[in-house]
Amino acid sequence: MRIRIGLFLLASAALLLFSGCAVGEPRGITQVNTIDSLLAGVYDGNVTLAELGRSGDCGIGTFDRLDGEMLLLDGVFYQIGSDGKVRRPEESVTTPFAAVVRFEPELTETLGKASYAGVRDRVDALIPNRNLFAAVRLHGTFRKMHTRSVPAQAKPYLPLAEVTRHQPEFELENVKGTVFGFRLPQYVKGINVPGYHLHFVDDARTCGGHILDFELDSGALSVETLHRFTMILPEDSAAFAAADLSRDRGKELHQAESAR
Repeated sequence: MRIRIGLFLLASAALLLFSGCAVGEPRGITQVNTIDSLLAGVYDGNVTLAELGRSGDCGIGTFDRLDGEMLLLDGVFYQIGSDGKVRRPEESVTTPFAAVVRFEPELTETLGKASYAGVRDRVDALIPNRNLFAAVRLHGTFRKMHTRSVPAQAKPYLPLAEVTRHQPEFELENVKGTVFGFRLPQYVKGINVPGYHLHFVDDARTCGGHILDFELDSGALSVETLHRFTMILPEDSAAFAAADLSRDRGKELHQAESAR
């Protein structure tokens, strides 16, 4: 059994608790677990990809035992392993942390040469309300793409900040592919990653990962604002029950999200 928590994100930026919402409705995000539980080493999956896929067709996350980076695009899950290679996982595989959405872009535009920071600035201009969630998709040709992944862990699990100190990183050049992820408000600290959290896979589905940096040559940017948030928490996980989620893990998150 699992606990499902629904949160409405209204334009007024009020965050209201509710139950019994329809999961996976348009303009809403569905999330498995919290980022702080992942930082604390709660890596055992509790939701299958088959179940998660019913709540969205695009998203990001990780896999059971922290086995690589997840990217969901157009209903297809991709698993980028610690070797940088892309695989198609079985639907029975589980996830300890992920966020998905039924992506329906509101705004699209063509971009020329731009840095990662430049693309973020453009998204901020298109969706100036930073108190709303935003889904971001960018398909293009990248002069450089700097990504990382993480290897599967064995118990007793180390905290995520320790794992990522030894993360494999990949420097890709002149690669064409798709970026997807989210821009999240600062008030989600502890729940998800405030700011930008994006993953990448190339068109050939051979390489990708969690994005650390990139340089875009040209591409098509699509964005969507999201007004509903639903979270699925594990009910019977001893590790989740024992995790200390009361402390501020902001420094750990910064380390885990950054390059070595």
